[in-house]
Amino acid sequence: MVTGSKELIRDINTNLVLETIINNTAISRAAIAKHLGLTKATISAIVQELINKKLVIEIGSDDTNLGRKPILLSLHKKAGFVICIDIGVDTISALISDLIGEDCSLKQIKTPKNTSNIVNVLIDLIESMKLPKDTPYDLVGITLGIHGVIANNQVSFAPYYNLSGINIAEGLESHFNAPVYLENEANLSVIGEKTFQYDYANIANISVHSGIGLGIIVNHQLYAGYNGRAGEFGHTIIEIDGKQCPCGNKGCFEQYASERNLLHEYTKMKNSEEQSFEQFRVAYEAGDLDAYKIMDDFVKYMSIGVNNILNAYNPDIVIINSSFTIFFPHITEKIESALTSRMNSYIRIVPSVLQDTSILLGGICVAIKGFLGVDNLKLNHINLRG
Repeated sequence: MVTGSKELIRDINTNLVLETIINNTAISRAAIAKHLGLTKATISAIVQELINKKLVIEIGSDDTNLGRKPILLSLHKKAGFVICIDIGVDTISALISDLIGEDCSLKQIKTPKNTSNIVNVLIDLIESMKLPKDTPYDLVGITLGIHGVIANNQVSFAPYYNLSGINIAEGLESHFNAPVYLENEANLSVIGEKTFQYDYANIANISVHSGIGLGIIVNHQLYAGYNGRAGEFGHTIIEIDGKQCPCGNKGCFEQYASERNLLHEYTKMKNSEEQSFEQFRVAYEAGDLDAYKIMDDFVKYMSIGVNNILNAYNPDIVIINSSFTIFFPHITEKIESALTSRMNSYIRIVPSVLQDTSILLGGICVAIKGFLGVDNLKLNHINLRG
């Protein structure tokens, strides 16, 4: 039972009402009261306050044959808009969305080699996009996906670009007068997967790009650890005295199974200029033996990683977000078949459906939650327009 001041209890109830309206798309006052176990008078007062704040709108009547038709409520999705920016090692992607993850637009630019001016780069990127006009609240939140470790809303470690010591959040908050949330890209990816695709209580989402990150959901909540370093799975050691890693250790997982390092190995095999994933994909589909060897290595190392995750966290589902599994879904089955432990036979292993947009959609979710003050969202998967 929740106890406290009347104001605290009312705030909690308001958040629960708003969350119920969002997650049910269209719902009546009476249905909300029944769902939450609150009186109709309490619900009516809270709903009216939300309408006055332009956060909730009435959208018509429910189709019922029993007496007076109840008026349906919905979140005012155009009350404001949010932005997520995935600051990748090679590409920066920005997504603008309304308050339910719809009406999205996407823009991408190359990541600058010199990141010391990153705040101005991000400001220019946002202002170059088509921002919604005449909304009650305008821009209500910006989320930045960082391929590194975040502590106290700042970058504390990023192995493949230098953002340490740059107060990105403060610079953007000052310019746009909106809260800015920095989060690890793997954490955003698992939030996106849970919110838009896989609504499981316990999820392990392996994000394979320049490095390897792990987004962890435990009992429906993101697990970030003591200082944000939980999920730095790419820096677990699988080879004693192995390859040198930028983190300072040797033999880290991502030095063997990340896309960056596998493509580097493929380039060395071909004795050529740096090979892209697209070049690798074409060669693999053509039956190139070197490409087959690289894919076999990916399966070998990823099955070791998945086995360790299963035994450490025992999730309901493991999602692998990698170009190798996205373009070749059968590789997921190969990884699963390589798991010989009888303890792992009941776990579902799947490739990501959202792919690279999972980071952006997770960031959209973080910004929406921050503005509305709700904890749990379940939104529909959307299509992006450029």
